[in-house]
Parts: sequence; structure tokens; C-alpha cells
Amino acid sequence: MRDRNTLKNTARLRRKKHIRKVVNGTKKCPRLVVYRSLRNIYAQLVDDAEMVTLTGVSSLTPSLKEELSKAKAPIERGEIIGQTIAKIAKKRKIKRVVFDRNGFPYHGQVKAVAEGARKGGLEF
Repeated sequence: MRDRNTLKNTARLRRKKHIRKVVNGTKKCPRLVVYRSLRNIYAQLVDDAEMVTLTGVSSLTPSLKEELSKAKAPIERGEIIGQTIAKIAKKRKIKRVVFDRNGFPYHGQVKAVAEGARKGGLEF
């Protein structure tokens, strides 16, 4: 019998495949991809037309170390990541994005990244 974590990851990858059939990003409206590992959270803007990652931010980004150390909960860290990716997107003159939750359920840190990006001024 397979490990419980292997089963959960297989189900996530199946959901991811179904989401990616519908969600595509362009240069004007890139895809905001969120990945959550056990310790960190990552967000990046991807242009699927040219197959290029435009920018990315994670909880490992050195410039965010001080701000993330003040966050008491992982959800607060997710919101900081969302606001930071929105700030970078605004510098690149990107207003609209397509949200890709990458197969993860839309709650907790993933939801916090989306809400932080909305607070930062991005439209979904």
C-alpha cells in the first residue's frame, strides 16, 4: 500500500493537470502560480505564450527576510508574498493575472497569497 503523502501528491497533480487545461497566461495577463512546500511558499508570474517566467518571489527571498520574520503565522507570510508579487507586477505594468492554485485547495496560505495580491492591486 502506498504512503498517504504519495496519494495526496498524486491527487494534487491530477487536479493540477485539469486546471492547466483551462488556465493560460499571456504577456499582458500572465499566470500567477502558487506552490506550497512544507516549509516555504512560492509565487511566480508565467507567460505561457512564450514559455517564460517573468518574475518570482518566495519566502526564501533575501529582501523579504526581515518582513517575513515578523509574521507570526504561515497565512501572514502568504499575504506578504502576495503583496510583494503584486508590487513587482505593477512595476512591470501588469494589472491583470490569471490565478493558478497549482492543484492545492484554495484555503490557508494559497488563499492568503491571492488576497495579498488583490490588496496589492492585481485583478483576477
